[in-house]
Amino acid sequence: MYDAVVLDNDGVLVGRTRYDVLREATWDAFDSLSIDDPDPDDVESMVVGVSPDELRTVADRYGVAAEDLWAARDLHAHRQQRREIEAGRKDLYPDVSVLRDIDAPLGIVSSNQQQTVDYVLDHYGVREMFAAAVGRNPTPESLRRKKPNPYYIDRVLTDLDAETALFVGDNESDVRAAHNADIDSAFIRRPHREEFDLSVTPTYDVADLHDLVAICC
Repeated sequence: MYDAVVLDNDGVLVGRTRYDVLREATWDAFDSLSIDDPDPDDVESMVVGVSPDELRTVADRYGVAAEDLWAARDLHAHRQQRREIEAGRKDLYPDVSVLRDIDAPLGIVSSNQQQTVDYVLDHYGVREMFAAAVGRNPTPESLRRKKPNPYYIDRVLTDLDAETALFVGDNESDVRAAHNADIDSAFIRRPHREEFDLSVTPTYDVADLHDLVAICC
C-alpha cells in the first residue's frame, strides 16, 4: 500500500522524556554559559515548544548568541536523555519488533536531537530496521523546520525514494506535518494519548504498532 512507513521517535518508538528532566537540562545549559540567576520564566520558555524568535529574545536578554544558547540547550538535553535511557527510564516500546513484518522501508522523523535519535537506535540495537532516521541539528534554524513543517518528512521521503508514504505520530503536529507533506497519517494511542482529543483528523487512529502492521501488510 505504501512505498515507505515513517515514524516519530518519542512516544511512538521509545518512551517520552519527562518534562522535569528537560527542565533540569535547560537550567544546566544556562549555567554552562555562565548565566547566573536567570529568570525562571526565561528558563521555562526554553524547555519545550521553543520558537526561533523566542530563543533570540531570551539570548539577547543575557548577551549571548542564540546559536550558543540553543547548542547548549540541545547538548544538555541530549546528555540528560542518555542518562534516562541508560537508567531504564526511557525504554523502547515492546511492540517495535513487529515493524519487521512491514515490507516497505522504514524511516524516522523526530523533533528531538539527531544525536539522541542515533543513540536510541544504537543503544537498543535497532538501527538496521530503519533505512533513514532524521532528527534536528542543534541550530536555531532547526526550530523553523520541526513539525508541523514537513521539511524533515520530505527529507526522509527523498532518502527513501518514496511517493506514497504513511507517517505515524503521537502529536497533533505529526498529523499536521503529514498533511503538509501530502501523505497519509496514523495517530497512535499510546497510554499518554488514550483520551487525547485531536482537532485534526488522521487517516488512521491506531492503538499500537500491531494495528499499524495490520494496515500496511
